[in-house]
Amino acid sequence: MSQVTLPITLVNKVLTHAQHSPEEEVCGLISAKGGVPGALYPIANVADVPEKLFTMDPAAQIEAMRRMRESGEELFAIYHSHPHAPAEPSARDLAEAAYPEALYLIISLNIEGVLEMRGFRLHDGVVERVDLEVA
Repeated sequence: MSQVTLPITLVNKVLTHAQHSPEEEVCGLISAKGGVPGALYPIANVADVPEKLFTMDPAAQIEAMRRMRESGEELFAIYHSHPHAPAEPSARDLAEAAYPEALYLIISLNIEGVLEMRGFRLHDGVVERVDLEVA
């Protein structure tokens, strides 16, 4: 299992985003500069059933990727929440994983009073768990 270190300030922003919409899946992108994750790009979820699925707003996703490029950043991670499911990739998450180089972060709000965030690499139908260290 590989390991990734995430800054505590970034983790707090992702978890806060998830907590602000506890009944809907939230989603977004995280960029890195020089391999160090730093900026958060929350993206609106435009799925027909946002309580169970996420679909990033295409225009907002394109805009976030453009801003990353202009800032000399690269895509580091894609995150989304599961309001009523574990922090594990669903079959749909795996089928729609289009960025094999990105870390996929899943936040579960399914645990009473506790948030859980797990990291994965999703590629070619394979799920690889990534150990997250917060610093």
